[in-house]
Amino acid sequence: MPVKTIPIDECRRLLEGGRTLHVVDVRTPAEFVRVHATGARLMPLDQLNAQAVAAERPTEGGPVYVICYRGTRAAKACEHLQNAGLQNVYSIEGGTAAWEAHGLPVERGTSGIISLERQVRIAAGSLVLAGTLLAWLVHPAFLGIAAFVGAGLVFAGATDFCGMAMLLAKMPWNRAAPVGPAHGSPRSCSPG
Repeated sequence: MPVKTIPIDECRRLLEGGRTLHVVDVRTPAEFVRVHATGARLMPLDQLNAQAVAAERPTEGGPVYVICYRGTRAAKACEHLQNAGLQNVYSIEGGTAAWEAHGLPVERGTSGIISLERQVRIAAGSLVLAGTLLAWLVHPAFLGIAAFVGAGLVFAGATDFCGMAMLLAKMPWNRAAPVGPAHGSPRSCSPG
């Protein structure tokens, strides 16, 4: 079953019309602390629990809106939830980046952790640079590091699955539990 999406403009229309949106954020705790849609419930993708999502819906069978940073993880989460039998699940197009850019309400924390997307770019670039320098200074076989990372990036682009992102999401700095009521409490996005 294809993943249903909802455009940011439709989210705005619903909020301005007084609707409450049950939003589940599937990013890492560190990303969530930095900025998230007001009232969103954190449930990282690797800990996504369809029964918990269903139990927290304000109304049985009511819509669930899933958000991440740009939309990729939200789409994967929607697939997981649909495969678990949940219906009426939508991926928010453009994710938190679009939500914030369109002026929808957000909450900001003080986390100094950079986004997972930037962490992947830094790690991949560092590995390519290290492999190239080692190949130049030590032995040409170290070019294999750069080739491996390049192949991984091509694979990630072709399949929309990034093993490096999954690994980085498990790092301690990305697992820090957020402080405050937005984590763990079933709240919903409301207008204003």
